[in-house]
Amino acid sequence: MGNLVPGANAALTAENPDLAKVLVGLGWETIPSLGPAAELVPFAVLCDDSGAALSSEHMVFFNQIASADGSVAFAGSEDAEQIDVDLALVPANVAKIAFIVYVDPDVRGTATFSSVRRAHIRVATAENRELVRFEVPISSADNITAMMFGELYRHRDGWKFRALGQGYTTGLAGVAKDFRIDT
Repeated sequence: MGNLVPGANAALTAENPDLAKVLVGLGWETIPSLGPAAELVPFAVLCDDSGAALSSEHMVFFNQIASADGSVAFAGSEDAEQIDVDLALVPANVAKIAFIVYVDPDVRGTATFSSVRRAHIRVATAENRELVRFEVPISSADNITAMMFGELYRHRDGWKFRALGQGYTTGLAGVAKDFRIDT
């Protein structure tokens, strides 16, 4: 399938009918710094058809490494982070799974994506055969504190991936508001 541009979609299961599990790799390279550097934290949100998180149990992050149903979980990776998705186990009321990375202000103080040189999200088979990759545009990230890299979403009876690269200047609070997550 190849590399995507912002807003592009890729039909995952239509082009790979036997695809049952995918790994979503998130990676980045930061500029070395003696001062505050961005501590990037990835997470995934399982959403209903209105775009809201189903519940706090439908998020996957460092304190909750798997969704309650076991369909989405963190795993080891060649990327900075890897989230495995068992498409067959994703509950029917999940319309999309959003993959977000935010700058943790508690680790190194105030920082933004300005110290990120490169970032990507990729979707691969369980055997790590890459299906699609999106190089996230970082050029004007001086005030960006969270970014939605991409999303897996249901389309008819299958799954697609959408490349996003949507930045938030309001950090995790802005993401929580958009996904209607109780903080």
